[in-house]
Amino acid sequence: MTGMAPSSAAMAIECEPMTAATRSDASALLGEFLAADEHYLASSAAYGDGGADALRRALDMFVARPELGFVWIAWARERGRRIAVGACVVCRAISTSRGGIVAKLDDVTIRGGWQGRGVGSAMLEALAGHLRGEGARRIDTACHRENALAWRFYERMGFRPLDEARLAKLI
Repeated sequence: MTGMAPSSAAMAIECEPMTAATRSDASALLGEFLAADEHYLASSAAYGDGGADALRRALDMFVARPELGFVWIAWARERGRRIAVGACVVCRAISTSRGGIVAKLDDVTIRGGWQGRGVGSAMLEALAGHLRGEGARRIDTACHRENALAWRFYERMGFRPLDEARLAKLI
């Protein structure tokens, strides 16, 4: 299922889950994010970041096991060609508080030069519609405490902070 979302800019953003054919686009966007985002890097040791090999294995799993989740890609047209301008990772979980499927959102990234042009808003609006269509009842995400731009973005998108902190343990 693909989704179109209006953006604040005068461009159309098309969104869809990653496929084997679009895997390299997802890899490029997420690879840049995981290698360079200062807020991700501040916690990457606790996450047990496995670098490019871990990203490759994860993308292979998303293609092979779509029931676990997917990579959502935002596309725009530039000079007549379709280019990937945003991506995020979505995993499915069962929530006892909601009594159904919820989505966990990770690694939200917008290609350099495309931030502030409505891509992130369009991508998450289309994602919410896609997830509603699948029967998901909530989207959960985490945000580094010092990433003020991301906090404001998520709040504009309707996310609300919880009085809890995310913890991780490598096993």
